Amino acid sequence: MRIGELAGLVGVTTRAVRHYHHVGLLPEPERRANGYREYGLRDAVALARLRRLTELGLGLEEVRDVLADDSGRELHEVLAELDADLARQEDEIRARRARLAALRRQAEEHGGLPAEGPVSDELAAVFREMARTSAARPGPEPVMAAKEREMLALLESTDDEAGGRMTELLGNLASAPGAMERAYEVYGLLDALAEAAPDDPGVAPAAQALADCIPDTVVAELGGEHWARAADAGRETDGGFMAAYYAHFTPAQAEALRRAIELVAERAR
Repeated sequence: MRIGELAGLVGVTTRAVRHYHHVGLLPEPERRANGYREYGLRDAVALARLRRLTELGLGLEEVRDVLADDSGRELHEVLAELDADLARQEDEIRARRARLAALRRQAEEHGGLPAEGPVSDELAAVFREMARTSAARPGPEPVMAAKEREMLALLESTDDEAGGRMTELLGNLASAPGAMERAYEVYGLLDALAEAAPDDPGVAPAAQALADCIPDTVVAELGGEHWARAADAGRETDGGFMAAYYAHFTPAQAEALRRAIELVAERAR
């Protein structure tokens, strides 16, 4: 058989046959005097097995393990591993589809997704409450409010358990009477520090107002150890998330945030 006949018999392309030759999965027969390769039934059997294995989803290296005499791996072992991998992929796809369904529901129910989205339903509710509060206030929205949304969306995207729990707690607090209004007052105080020095007299009251916005229930829920670590990290300068976090703000704003965390840490003791 010529290469085209072999490929047609097994149901693959001649390009696939040449690729299997190139990567060493299919032995390449010697060429005859006329320059053409001559394939036999043994070649067809080997090629058919290659096709069946790849159709199961095995990669070429996995196929090589199955075919190699000294691989030490039996076909049933490779297939069990492949089945487990496919099961994981199915779980991931189901989770992604559930997430997409929630986002589509958000968009349909509320006329679009938050600018910082996609986010969870809980965080989207917080952002809607922020939008309502901002619309009820005179003047433009404080810049700090937009930065707050960015940080909350980031925290929710991380694997940090405390950050995820914080988002959940904020979702419960967003509708508390006066909570968001007080938060916007703090945003205004922090915005006023945009051009200030870290020792500006406005830093202390802004820090106290921010600390007062965090209810005792949230302080207790996250625990004293969490707040103590956050307070210690707030004074570190050798990189890491907290250093990047404070660099996101002006010096006076960052100082107010540090002091607020320290105040909350004291409450948590």
